[in-house]
Amino acid sequence: MAELTYHEQEKQQTTLKLRALMKELPAFLIDYFRGIEYMNAPRTRIAYATDLKTFFEYLHENNSFCGKFSIHELPFSVLTQIKSFDIEEYLEYLKLYEKDGRQYTNNERAVKRKLSALRSMYNYYHKNKLIDENPVLQVNMPKLHDKAIVRLEANEVAQLLDTVETGEGMTNKQLEQHERLKCRDLAILTLLLGTGIRISECVGLDVNDVDFNNSRIKIVRKGGYEAYVYFGDEVAEALAEYMLERKTKTAVTGHENALFLSNRSSRITVRNVEIMVKKYARIVTPMKKITPHKLRSTYGTSLYQETGDIYLVADVLGHHDVNTTKKHYAAIEENRRMSARNIVRLREK
Repeated sequence: MAELTYHEQEKQQTTLKLRALMKELPAFLIDYFRGIEYMNAPRTRIAYATDLKTFFEYLHENNSFCGKFSIHELPFSVLTQIKSFDIEEYLEYLKLYEKDGRQYTNNERAVKRKLSALRSMYNYYHKNKLIDENPVLQVNMPKLHDKAIVRLEANEVAQLLDTVETGEGMTNKQLEQHERLKCRDLAILTLLLGTGIRISECVGLDVNDVDFNNSRIKIVRKGGYEAYVYFGDEVAEALAEYMLERKTKTAVTGHENALFLSNRSSRITVRNVEIMVKKYARIVTPMKKITPHKLRSTYGTSLYQETGDIYLVADVLGHHDVNTTKKHYAAIEENRRMSARNIVRLREK
């Protein structure tokens, strides 16, 4: 049997996870999740299922009609009884609630995501004429406040890569395995900082996805489609050095094609990379919370500052909508507008 790719394995795992979640959700939702299967990525469906579970648990605890049934046995008619003010009460509840003796909070982004899950569910049943009204349409989406972009400055990028090479500032315990891992770590960090790819795209790379002849890698984008991303000389150098080392490594069964390997000789995981990035970033810039996604922001910022082409940045980062890119780099756009204020001269002095 041929080895499954990373993304095929991920799809299988999310399918199993969704099936497990369905046992904790109303049985009628199986039609909804089947209906959105080809419109939403597996991780999106998992997120929707998790958020809908929270909603139906709330109804079960706070609605006398729903409390008569187990969550899995809730009748479809419950959807027709929910009004917009019921949903607004639910959103207020989400800000602070207690479950199993533990307090939970949701910020505006988390509340908006949970409302999006409800909107998707109700839209499906309303579109298919299974319900006459869609109460979610009467509920306003929470207003999100812009957050400052956290990223590395140019000198911090250089310091980060220097730290990987030298191990300076690391604890004795970290230094014990640093020499063994630094080539791999340098390749990963250089790749993330030099291409802006997502962490899932990075860990999903296979050895044969690297094309040195054309200076590119083949990745699977968010949404499941394949794309080529081109890399520069610095990335090529770090990857080439790591590839020499990778040829000496024997991966465990089922992970033979993986480009980046973990300590256990299996494909490196998203969590592995997150921990690795945090380890080095804490040494270089302890006041900033740097994650792999912040390295993506660092690349996007640098590319935009160098080119001024927001459409190019959107294309390279794999954004379907340029407005997504503009939203992330609005502060930089403002700086560019400010810098333009004296460019046009009306009269020579």
